[in-house]
Amino acid sequence: VLGRFEASLPPLVPPPDWMTAIALRWRTRNGRGWLQAVRHPHPIRLADLTNIDDQKTRIVANTRQFVAGQPANNVLLTGTRGSGKSSLVKAVLNEFSGKGLRLIEVDKDDLIDLPDIVDLLEGRPERFIIFCDDLSFEAGETAYKALKSVLDGSVAAPPDNVLVYATSNRRHLMPRDMIENERSSAINPSEAVEEKVSLSDRFGLWLGFHPCSQDDYLEMIRGYCTSHGLEIDEPTLRAEAIEWQATRGARSGRVAWQYFTDLAGRRGIRL
Repeated sequence: VLGRFEASLPPLVPPPDWMTAIALRWRTRNGRGWLQAVRHPHPIRLADLTNIDDQKTRIVANTRQFVAGQPANNVLLTGTRGSGKSSLVKAVLNEFSGKGLRLIEVDKDDLIDLPDIVDLLEGRPERFIIFCDDLSFEAGETAYKALKSVLDGSVAAPPDNVLVYATSNRRHLMPRDMIENERSSAINPSEAVEEKVSLSDRFGLWLGFHPCSQDDYLEMIRGYCTSHGLEIDEPTLRAEAIEWQATRGARSGRVAWQYFTDLAGRRGIRL
């Protein structure tokens, strides 16, 4: 029986080549987890991101300290959807990968494996960012407790070569009604609420992202056109871009990139 069970498990995966793999994902199957190298990491650069200069400056400074072996903070990026939170983390990786920075993406469902992941990374010469994208928790989910342990350490101190960068649309990572419910139904409301909001407090650096204005939206598109050598007259760009965002019912960096992708495709320009 044991022989048949072992045969059903995925084969042991060799450790990644840390010299060539700058981005990895944590994969799980049948109770076994491993690091899988990302073949084609996103090539976005810091120069591609506009109108978030303050956020760029602060996260770059924090990451530079981390790569240099100096004290640095875990980072929580919160705000409106499509505002550049995830893109900024990817751009930071590309900026510092040549100096030993590596990124490991972990899905929310796999946060329970964080202690095992940290054990794999401890003692290595590289510097690692554990990246949790679009992070939020609903009622009944307890995976956030594993994340709290890694952020502040449990009995063992957190390794100095690992930080957590997380993005979320929620500042406290929990829905407001979940927090309000604790206030109304718990025996000790203040303690119950404290348990829920203390997770975000464990991130030393908070970066807020806000809705962009129409001028910012158009400036993003102009920046993409300049970066990729696409020429278009201003009246045409303005009319098309505004119509594009009106049909989407939203205005953000993501919508700006989607319009530019369509424009580049129509002009026959490869990105």
